[in-house]
Amino acid sequence: MRLSQMLFVTLRDDPADAEIPSHKLLLRAGYIRRIGSGIYAYLPFMWRVLQKVSQIVREEMNATGAQECLLPQLQPSDLWKESGRWDTYTKAEGIMFSLIDRREQQLGLGPTHEEVITAIARDMIRSYRQLPLHLYQLQTKFRDEIRPRFGLMRGREFIMKDGYSFHVDEESLKKTYQDMYQAYSNMLRRSGLAFRPVEADSGAIGGSGSTEFMVLAEAGEDEVLYTEDGKYAANVEKAVSLPADAETSPFTSYEKRETPGTDTIEKLSSFLKCSPTQIVKSVLYQTVYDTGLTVLVLVSIRGDQEVNEVKLQNELTRLAANYGAKAVIALNVPSAETQQTWAAKSLPLGYIAPDISDEYIAANKQVQAKFVRLVDKTAVDLKNFVTGANETGYHVVGANWNEQFQLPESVVDLRKARPGDRALHNPEQTLSSARGIEVGHIFQLGTKYSVAMGATYTNEQGEEKPLVMGCYGVGVSRLAQAAVEQSYDKDGIIWPVAIAPYHAIVTIPNINDAQQVQIAEKLYTELNQAGIETLLDDRDERAGVKFKDADLIGIPYRIVTGRAIANGKVEVVERATRQSQEIAIDEVITTLKQWITTAIEGKN
Repeated sequence: MRLSQMLFVTLRDDPADAEIPSHKLLLRAGYIRRIGSGIYAYLPFMWRVLQKVSQIVREEMNATGAQECLLPQLQPSDLWKESGRWDTYTKAEGIMFSLIDRREQQLGLGPTHEEVITAIARDMIRSYRQLPLHLYQLQTKFRDEIRPRFGLMRGREFIMKDGYSFHVDEESLKKTYQDMYQAYSNMLRRSGLAFRPVEADSGAIGGSGSTEFMVLAEAGEDEVLYTEDGKYAANVEKAVSLPADAETSPFTSYEKRETPGTDTIEKLSSFLKCSPTQIVKSVLYQTVYDTGLTVLVLVSIRGDQEVNEVKLQNELTRLAANYGAKAVIALNVPSAETQQTWAAKSLPLGYIAPDISDEYIAANKQVQAKFVRLVDKTAVDLKNFVTGANETGYHVVGANWNEQFQLPESVVDLRKARPGDRALHNPEQTLSSARGIEVGHIFQLGTKYSVAMGATYTNEQGEEKPLVMGCYGVGVSRLAQAAVEQSYDKDGIIWPVAIAPYHAIVTIPNINDAQQVQIAEKLYTELNQAGIETLLDDRDERAGVKFKDADLIGIPYRIVTGRAIANGKVEVVERATRQSQEIAIDEVITTLKQWITTAIEGKN
């Protein structure tokens, strides 16, 4: 393609609304154009990148025996109500665009397609002989992000590959899950990306286990905790570890003490001259279920630890059935104003003990009359610990479970793992931290959707059984931007060869020089005929402008028909390394073919 004929406009300065390097560069280099909040047009360069990523994804999916299809973006709300996710997606997370058509029917724009594919399976799968079955699609998805940001990373419209598999049992599911683990690793490797698969929380998708595929980059929204031995990696939301050992308590007898102005762990440990590891703090949360019921939650955890709110929400979701509910709509630490809506009297914040009375909760049909009391594993084995006295300005010391305080029945892992913690699989290994961009996520769904929606098959014994499901997603447009976030410099994008919009760009320094133009035209034609995707910068611009633009758009190899042509050579510059060398004109095609093959096949 001739650059003079392309829709090609670059920006000198960073756009004001772009926050991270990849977003700035894609806008500046003319790959994308903002149309509205979280809504972008993919311009010709970007579309070529997306097609290449999509092709890699298709090849790896097809190699596993998965079948491509295309599912409707417009989805009836009834399907989502069957699965129990309509309120979760429209109210709790609030990420589904919903609308009402002229027949007064509720519809949603698909953020994901578990319900649709389960409805299809329910209608079409009858026998174990049809299983396993794996369908996938590449399609635009829609999510009403609260704060669209970072360009294609967190937009309201994006391209995604989502796949769904159906099985007779967990063993069959696990085989496909492993196939997908390998396929996703292949996709990212072939795309030229440094990545790390990590254990992850299943979130609103649900299921028993999931793995995220993280492209490593400083601007990543996710924190990954991992061990150097390569045997453990997890999203911080899911990560588990061994905390530092608790110090021995300096208190040997139980007593109440006046502790004025000690409403934080730091102030309290300083005042009492004790370690935070010997303090049990009680953290108050308020959760609202999809039935509208508010439940007050008290989490007892060691003073030096923080509550992982994703783990807490998962535990409260597990308890939802106790309150006739299916999902958590909201979870937060209640503000002073919010507390007034349910508190019978002012709470001694900062001085709450694990046994604070349920009488603090006012009688209200919309509020559960008792606190849900949870204790983190870090607090269970403490002896002679310090905790609140349920009275402002006072704490108790030398306390013990099942003596002064009843140990809550629900002992769960609610702490947030952090860098420096010891690993569970090997306490000699400590957790390190890295930032990552989630570009893929695979789930073992089990029977969550098939049971809810009545999707069954008949087994060899003639029994009707729920289908066992898996689901697998790759953010195609997100992966493309993640590649830029991982690889750029002060002058622009450095595309991996496999997904670059073009392999090479032939630059004519002076279009008024007939020999430069003639050699450039010849190379441009022959390179493309040889299967090397090549641009020709034939614009009437200064050489410096052309070189800057070539660096900005990140084409892997730049061929310059400059002074070297007097010696029968051209200058070839590798974008990634900036290495420049003069190559004989008749050797350019052979040399570039070899470089490109090595770069692409080296990732396969």
